[in-house]
Amino acid sequence: MAAGALLSLGMRAMNANYAALQATGHNIANANTAGYSRQTVELASSGGQFTGAGFFGKGVDVATVSRAYSDFLTREAAVTASVAAADEARFRQLQQMEKVFPLGEDGIGYAASQMFNAFVDVANKPADASSRQVVLARTGEFAARLAAAAGQLDTIQSGVTEEIRNSISAVNMLAGKVATLNNQIAAAKGAGHSPNDLLDQRDQAIKELSGYLQVSTVSAPDGSLSVFIGGGQKLVLGAVPTRLVAVTDQFDPSRLQLGVDDSGSLREMPNELLSGGSIAGLIRFQNEDLVAARNQLGQLASAVAGNLNRQQALGLDGRTPPQFGDPLLRLGAPAVLPSSGNAAVAGVPVASYVNGSGVRVPSVGLTIVEPSELQASDYELYADPTLPAGSYTLTRKSDGTSQTVSNGSLVDGFRVDIAAPAPAARDRFLLQPVANAARNAARVMSDPKGLAAASPVAATFAVANTGTAASAGLAATAVNASAAPLSATITFTDDSGNYSWTLRDASNAVVRSGTGSWSAGQPIRSDAWTPATPAQQVDWSLQLSGVPKSGDVIGIAATQFAAADNGNANAMLALRDAGIVGRQQLGAGLTVPGITVTDAYANVLAEVGVRVQGAELSYQQSTTIAEDAKKALDDKTGVNLDEEAARLIQFQQSYQAAAKMLQVAQSLFDTLLQTAGV
Repeated sequence: MAAGALLSLGMRAMNANYAALQATGHNIANANTAGYSRQTVELASSGGQFTGAGFFGKGVDVATVSRAYSDFLTREAAVTASVAAADEARFRQLQQMEKVFPLGEDGIGYAASQMFNAFVDVANKPADASSRQVVLARTGEFAARLAAAAGQLDTIQSGVTEEIRNSISAVNMLAGKVATLNNQIAAAKGAGHSPNDLLDQRDQAIKELSGYLQVSTVSAPDGSLSVFIGGGQKLVLGAVPTRLVAVTDQFDPSRLQLGVDDSGSLREMPNELLSGGSIAGLIRFQNEDLVAARNQLGQLASAVAGNLNRQQALGLDGRTPPQFGDPLLRLGAPAVLPSSGNAAVAGVPVASYVNGSGVRVPSVGLTIVEPSELQASDYELYADPTLPAGSYTLTRKSDGTSQTVSNGSLVDGFRVDIAAPAPAARDRFLLQPVANAARNAARVMSDPKGLAAASPVAATFAVANTGTAASAGLAATAVNASAAPLSATITFTDDSGNYSWTLRDASNAVVRSGTGSWSAGQPIRSDAWTPATPAQQVDWSLQLSGVPKSGDVIGIAATQFAAADNGNANAMLALRDAGIVGRQQLGAGLTVPGITVTDAYANVLAEVGVRVQGAELSYQQSTTIAEDAKKALDDKTGVNLDEEAARLIQFQQSYQAAAKMLQVAQSLFDTLLQTAGV
């Protein structure tokens, strides 16, 4: 009887230590398996058997095989890894975008300076063909750099779009894997033990999911784990996955957003709920950083091209006879993008209400009025049903500033145009005054003679003048080529700046006359005279230096020798140092002055640099936190080969001791048999 008990003890001990050796070997084999958690054989005493001499132990039983696991550390590692993935995705894209705006001679700012500087030689030699050709060459180089930068931004957008699509496909695959594992785990749980390897595989799949989207999990009694994203949107519910889809932005089809296909119903996920994962980082880059860069580039392009073309139109070119200048640069047109969720227009669904180019025809448009006042922003127009009919809410998306507008309202350098059919209540439109400006930028003038270097008007000061007044600048302010040219005579009536003016036609007949007053620092403008001047070919602004005296006479007439005049060339050169970018009208006569082109490009570089540095710092910090969380999890669940080697020796010795116990039991049994005479 004693020998049998000893045999039973030995067998139990051998089985237990063999199981421990098997688990240790499994740990060693999977030491480098991603997501594997260390497993341990849990042993339990088999209890005792009562005898008259007391309770004698019956050995050991294998209770179960457990895995090293911490719910808190697992969640912490997943969340921190998700944040790090978002920061990394955004940082990598910003690094690419930074290359679009190079420094030094390769930059757009340098090309703009070279273009304006080329007008120096034209101003010195207005009739010189080679100087004019240099201006055209520099203009072409500037336009080419604008177009190249816009093309690179479009390429980056295409890359982001493709990466979002691929990431969503990966999420769907992982969600399906989690659902399958949930089903297998729930079935295995019925046996009363945890399927450790399946649990590890599920945790690893959720960890990989966290790299794409930040997820939260809720466990169920059957062992399954439901996965949620975006503050509560189900991704996996038990054994049923939800399919994610890439949906086009409601305004801009070139951009993608994250959507959910819930039983055939497509819904767009609010971006503000996507707080982690590479998809969130890509969407943030696409919707914020890339939009800001495109708008800053477009603002610079619009300001330069708009002012240059406008000044070109105010001058006379080198053709015979001289003509008012044609445009030098062509830019991409401003755009109005209706929301895909807008109501039907005139009974036709928005999705099919298109023009010949396949673009939705909006009932909203915009017209650039003052290029110097354009801001680096998109705008959203909303048909707010709480406002009176014909009024709309316009929000500048760069800073969230809102105002009420109607048809013809002037905002930040552009005019809002609303035509019939009027937008329905709650319709939305995305207005892009400058976002597409640099796209397809090109020089449109090829003939050097087309450069309008001459001013259409010239000033003369009578020889008999006694004051010190001289011209500090005479510039055309508007041109009406179909109107007749008129000459002006300004006669000062006292020493305080009061004067009389007279307009005459080509026959020297008086057309209109009046009086005005000049003060130091203020120009004399023909379009400000009272009574208003009749339609004339050129309106102009004369800036004086010195002080006129009573009886002094100034004449303004059409330029007689346009080929030798450099007035408009000087005006175009002056744009180099003028604040033509980003001027703001704040109302009540308050104006925020604009900045020069070179300063504007420097601001672009600074803005992109700040974004890159901020993203890099966030990436470094979140990566460090994620690595610390992973290390804490690995310390808890990872396999230490030195420790496993020690356990291998421990369990080997225990197994050998158990085998020795069986040997002793066998010897005792043999002795008993011999004693019994068997």
